[in-house]
Amino acid sequence: MGKRLLLIMNPYAGQKSGKKHLADILELFCKADYIPTVFMTTGVGNGYTLAKSHAAAHDLVVCIGGDGTLNEVVSGVIDSGTDVPIGYIPCGSTNDFAAGLKLSKAHLRAAMDILEGTPKTYDIGRFGERYFSYVASFGAFTRASYATPQNLKNALGHLAYILEGIKDLPNIRPVHMRLETADAVFEDDYIFGAISNSTSLGGILTIDRKTVDMNDGLFELLLIKFPKTAAELNECIRCLQEKNYNSSMLTFHSTNRLTITTDESVDWTLDGEHETGHAHITVENKHNAFRLITNTKEDVR
Repeated sequence: MGKRLLLIMNPYAGQKSGKKHLADILELFCKADYIPTVFMTTGVGNGYTLAKSHAAAHDLVVCIGGDGTLNEVVSGVIDSGTDVPIGYIPCGSTNDFAAGLKLSKAHLRAAMDILEGTPKTYDIGRFGERYFSYVASFGAFTRASYATPQNLKNALGHLAYILEGIKDLPNIRPVHMRLETADAVFEDDYIFGAISNSTSLGGILTIDRKTVDMNDGLFELLLIKFPKTAAELNECIRCLQEKNYNSSMLTFHSTNRLTITTDESVDWTLDGEHETGHAHITVENKHNAFRLITNTKEDVR
C-alpha cells in the first residue's frame, strides 16, 4: 500500500515556476510509492487551513512555494497536532529559509532531496498568536517584502524587493522600542530590527553561519540604531558587510524569549508577510517544533 503525500503548492509563487515542473515532481513521488493529494492555495492563509485540516491523514507534507507559503504550511502542521515530516521545494522570489539550510533551488533536485533525505527537528518562533519560521522584523525595508505586488515579484524576482525598498527610503523614520530578555534590556531608536533563526534576511542582510544554529532553542536578535550622522550610517553599512557585530551602532544578542514594548503603529513582517503592530508583544522560541526533511550530501547540490 502506498504512502500518503499531501502536496500544497502556491501556483503564483516566484515566477510561477512550480507549475512548470509539477507533473515531473509528482512522477518522482509516484515512482517512490507515494499516493499524492494535491492542493493549490487560493489566497493568503489557505496554506495554513489546508495543512491543519489534512496533515494528520498523510505520511508526508510537501510545500511548493515561497517563504510565506512555507510559513503557512508549517504553522498548519504544528496546529494539526501531528509531527508529520515536511518537505520544501522553494520557488519564491527570495527563499531566505531555503538559503539558510542550503536547500536546492532546482525543483527536481529539491524533490529528490526530500525522497533521499532525513527529517530533522527545527525551532520555530511564536510572535503573539502567530508563528514565524525564520524571521520577525521591523523598520527599514521590511515593508517591501509584503508591499511588493505579486506581478512585480513574478517579473523581477528578488530585484523587485530591492526596488520597492528604495522607493520606501523617504519614509524611513526611527522606531523607538524597548526589548527585554532574561538577561538584558535594550531600548533605543532603531532603523531596523530582526528576531531571526536564519543566515539570510530578505536576501539583503546575511548573518555569519558560525553564529546561527536553527535548532538550538535560541533566536539571534539584531538591532541597528538609527544613524544620526553620515559617519554612523557608514559604520552600520561597513559592520553589516563585514558581519562584524562589535559596534555601538549594532546590537547582536541570543535569546529564547523577549518582550517588546513600542508604538502599536509599528508594523512587522513574519517570514515576509505583514503583521500589524502591537504596543506589547511576547516572542518566544519553540524548540524542536517541527520536522523538515533535508539532504546533507554535498555531492547532490
